[in-house]
Amino acid sequence: MTLIDTLGYAAAALTTASFMPQAWLTFRTRDVSGISLAMYSVFSFGIALWLAYGVLLQAWPIVVANGVTLALAAAILTMKLRLMDRPPRR
Repeated sequence: MTLIDTLGYAAAALTTASFMPQAWLTFRTRDVSGISLAMYSVFSFGIALWLAYGVLLQAWPIVVANGVTLALAAAILTMKLRLMDRPPRR
């Protein structure tokens, strides 16, 4: 693995890990009241484009990071769409 790949994987790990606390809190509480539907929609689409970009370049740090982040963002977006009219679970 090259130094550039190592840098890419480190950046990917940190940015993906920074997203996990929000995902965990949302899954645990099912509280989506503070989540913007527009922001998560645009964010998820942007992540999907980054994933496609990584695949086309065969840049695996980009592919791995954005694949994981897209799965988490899509799960939160799905919860927002399903639960936005329900009160949070306490």
